[in-house]
Amino acid sequence: MKLTILGGGGFRVPLVFKALARDVSPQRVTELRLYDTDSLRLGVIETVLSQLAPGLPNAPSVVATTDLPTALAGTDFIFSAIRVAGTRGRALDESMCLARGVIGQETVGAGGISYALRGIPVVLDLVEQITRYAPHAKVINFTNPAGVMTEVMQHRLGDQVVGICDSPVGLARRVLSTLQDAGLAPADLGSLFDADGRVHIGYSGLNHLGWLTSLEVDGTDVLPRLMERPDLIGSFEEGRLFGPDLVQALGAVPNEYLHYYYYSRDDLAVDQDAEAPRGAFLEAQQRRFYTKAQDTDDVAGLWEATRLEREETYMATNREVSGEFERDEADLETGGYDKVALAIMHAIANDVPAELILNVANRGALPDLPDDAVVEIPCRVDGSGIHRLPAPELPDHARGLVVNAKYVEQRTIDAAVNHSRTAALLALSHHPLVDSVYVAEQLLNDFADAFDGLDYLVDDHA
Repeated sequence: MKLTILGGGGFRVPLVFKALARDVSPQRVTELRLYDTDSLRLGVIETVLSQLAPGLPNAPSVVATTDLPTALAGTDFIFSAIRVAGTRGRALDESMCLARGVIGQETVGAGGISYALRGIPVVLDLVEQITRYAPHAKVINFTNPAGVMTEVMQHRLGDQVVGICDSPVGLARRVLSTLQDAGLAPADLGSLFDADGRVHIGYSGLNHLGWLTSLEVDGTDVLPRLMERPDLIGSFEEGRLFGPDLVQALGAVPNEYLHYYYYSRDDLAVDQDAEAPRGAFLEAQQRRFYTKAQDTDDVAGLWEATRLEREETYMATNREVSGEFERDEADLETGGYDKVALAIMHAIANDVPAELILNVANRGALPDLPDDAVVEIPCRVDGSGIHRLPAPELPDHARGLVVNAKYVEQRTIDAAVNHSRTAALLALSHHPLVDSVYVAEQLLNDFADAFDGLDYLVDDHA
């Protein structure tokens, strides 16, 4: 099979490459195509893969190109992981928002709206190219904000597109491991992705806005066993982030990104005081990596050291708010999205069922949201495609936040598709982390000044 990565010069591409090389199934990816508009970054990542390949017996062949039709023609799967305006754009988004006194994070923060406004036109163009050159390819989206971009692509490509995120399965893995270590869940469990296995994850919400509400093992929900043990809740990453008292009060374990909502004032203060907020840190780190890669023979070693630093500092400001704890070693291995992408491709190509938490069209799964709204829920994947499983009902405390967040996402899509400042203002002013319409208006002008193509965000009276 052939897999095309849009954003093939991206830093995390080697994670996908290594995951593909571990696949020994009959229908596995044998050709990996990397497409990027930045030839320098593309060349660096191609070098990393060439240095990793000798140690990976099933490594696919690699084709790197800056020509999109070449990358798409005849491919079986497309993995979309583009970053419009690069890490510099992320750093700008965050700094502009922090200067206005609001959280700027690239998915749940106001920075996510800026990111989407400039990214949606590019994604729409990619959709047209996919329709022309790869009309039958399955599209796996990881371009952020993942829920928004998946919904945009689904409007044109339908169920040909699915969105992925590593956060839900990472959360479930940490909870299950905690219970296993305490002797409260069986130790001999298989993969969390195995649809015929003994574990079923109860999770629902939106991308970066969901809750683990049950964890069924051998027909029994073991999550209540966690809720009875504050000491266990405080022993894994999300439990430490939110604290046992809040987790027990919710009766569910929140996705890590909900920290920005539950502790918004505290996260904002730490971000504003930080010498280098996450966006600025990653921009500097990526610049160093791609520059140093030109002057070293061990590019793969440099990549691995940079990757480890990236994982160690993930959500560092949030952890500072919650007690400055270090990440567990198991969470430093990989972000996990590469394994989710491989699980989808493996299940479809080999008709080996998998159970995953995916971003798909709602179609009644969550009654509070429109049918075409993209939601993050359990799905079964097999050779016939992706099938929604019964989604857990949203907890009462979650419903209003989810409905509001989806309204913000859909107004953002309206703004970008129809070049509407009004829709953009509705999105920003209703964002739960933006507390002033006046600030929303200022941010729209900031976005327009910073990025080409967003001049429609400035009205005649700005």
